Amino acid sequence: MTRVMGLGGLFLKCRDVEATKAWYQRVLGLELNAYGGFDFTHKDAADAFGGAAKTIFAQFSAESDYFGPSELPFMFNLMVDDMDGMIARLEAEGVEQLQPSESYSYGRFAWLMDPDGRKIELWQPFAETDH
Repeated sequence: MTRVMGLGGLFLKCRDVEATKAWYQRVLGLELNAYGGFDFTHKDAADAFGGAAKTIFAQFSAESDYFGPSELPFMFNLMVDDMDGMIARLEAEGVEQLQPSESYSYGRFAWLMDPDGRKIELWQPFAETDH
């Protein structure tokens, strides 16, 4: 039986592509791949978080304000391995969180905006043995 296995990529239009790439490198510590984008391996996430590492594909009501203050009809979630370290990195770069970070049974979260007005949700899953 054929099925979708996961998210293979996320592609964004940007006002200034090079400036946006530089922001993601500087602020979030991402490393450019040979094609000028950023890679996230499923193996790295699985090694860090076991079965808790997954990509969520979810739909929200058109009236939802969860993506605010962005005006865009989507946001994306980036998995991080150290939320405290990432928050410290954001603060050092002068990037403000949109609200205080939160913790749930399935992980810790923080929110920020990128230079093009996209809301980013940062998520540190709790490994299966952490809860």
